[in-house]
Amino acid sequence: MNKLILATLATAFMVNVAIAQSVAETNGILAASGRTLYTFDKDAANKSNCNGGCAAAWPPFLVKDGDRTSAGFGVITRDDGAKQWAMNEKPLYFYAADVQAGDAKGDGQGGVWHVIRGASKSSGAKPAATTPAGGGYQSYGGY
Repeated sequence: MNKLILATLATAFMVNVAIAQSVAETNGILAASGRTLYTFDKDAANKSNCNGGCAAAWPPFLVKDGDRTSAGFGVITRDDGAKQWAMNEKPLYFYAADVQAGDAKGDGQGGVWHVIRGASKSSGAKPAATTPAGGGYQSYGGY
């Protein structure tokens, strides 16, 4: 029985490794490899509605070979067949105009693009996910 528990814990740890290394809170904002992550109000649950020119300006946060899901994160299939990270069923994106780590120039663009802020920085917004380290995240923008 103890071997089963240890095997389960080891598997859970391994599953969290890939995304946990690239997604973290930076200056109170969720970022992947230092680049700010965004959600798009016009997306449906587990469905990206940002394709073509939209995806050029708002590149999707794509799943790389060997990546594995983590608590609160999932994978969706885009219209072009690519795999994209999602958090609480909301696809995740970067903003092409964010050129330096920590830039968040896309926050509030068109009233439909929003950064994901750490739970400690928000008020009453709906919790979005928990990172493997235990930090809660919320998105401003009413999803």
